[in-house]
Amino acid sequence: MTESGTADADVETAVGTEAGSASGDFVQSLARGIAVIRTFDAEHPELTLSEVARRAEMPAAAARRFLRTLETLGYVRATGRSFALTPRILELGFSYLSALSLPEVMQPHLERLSRALDESVSAAVLTETEIVYVARVPTRRIMTVGITIGTRFPAYATSMGRALLAALPEEGQAALLRESVLSALTPHTLAEPEELAAELARVRAQGWALVDGELEAGLRSVAAPIRGRDGRVVAAINVSTSASRETVARLREHHLPQLLDTAAAIEADLRLL
Repeated sequence: MTESGTADADVETAVGTEAGSASGDFVQSLARGIAVIRTFDAEHPELTLSEVARRAEMPAAAARRFLRTLETLGYVRATGRSFALTPRILELGFSYLSALSLPEVMQPHLERLSRALDESVSAAVLTETEIVYVARVPTRRIMTVGITIGTRFPAYATSMGRALLAALPEEGQAALLRESVLSALTPHTLAEPEELAAELARVRAQGWALVDGELEAGLRSVAAPIRGRDGRVVAAINVSTSASRETVARLREHHLPQLLDTAAAIEADLRLL
């Protein structure tokens, strides 16, 4: 049985246990809704109704109600006969990640990278069409706006956003770009869907993203994705600098290798959790 199947079986066992319990504290519909969410995983990013029903071990009519409820809430997207989770599902775990696991694991690695490069280093997760900062080590102010934990920027115009967007299934990525308000924030911003799709394909192939003056003029950054224990991208980290300090060539040749090494070290730690 797959890990997802085991998890679903555990939920169903709990549901069955409730049937004989008089406590009344167990909410069966909530447990079954969670079972539906957990049918999706790295190997099954898109599922039909019948597949969801089979993997969640419930009647198709019940699975349909849960899927449509999740779709109405924005956690599931329907495309034809298939369903897929949306980036909004990250909100369900964001409080935990922000308060404990992910930032705590990443912070010492980010601090070492910042000291080595004498540059600002950050980490972010994807929430719908935006990135949200969950960890940061600043060295100097390089943007006109201050960046703190919780700061949001449009994903399409940032290096971390592109690293995160590039990891999405193709249909989910295209849908998210359609939902984004694409505008030229600077004269260098890629704001056309076709151009962005091509750039995201390049980012996915090379495993990192570099943005030069697209979010704010004079700001350069390079980012890499962070994968969790199951291999799925859960966050991104970046190194940011100003055009007056570092050339694009130096970002690629000097900063990028150390950034990728840091990403690998963070992933190694996450596998131990």
